[in-house]
Amino acid sequence: MMEKYILVLCTCPEDVVAARIANALVEEKLAACVNRLSRMTSTYRWEGKVRSETEALLMIKTTERLLERLGERIRELHPYELPEVIALPIEGGSERYLAWLGQSVAT
Repeated sequence: MMEKYILVLCTCPEDVVAARIANALVEEKLAACVNRLSRMTSTYRWEGKVRSETEALLMIKTTERLLERLGERIRELHPYELPEVIALPIEGGSERYLAWLGQSVAT
């Protein structure tokens, strides 16, 4: 069966939290690579109010088979009551990069 690769998005309240989560996911081989985008503004509805906050975005490259474990680990490390964990399929890409991705995560 061919490996399915995914991109997982997760917002964090600040760069320090984003860095801690990114490092843990890569060190624990739940992700091959995590890109951190700092200082974006998120507008959302929470507890009946529209809010805007500065956040950091994690773009996490991993495999579909690790999604459940990755989500659990994010929830353990994340300060939010309900952290964002959204997975998008990677439909294609450099064969060498995708092979590296698959070799870089837990088996």
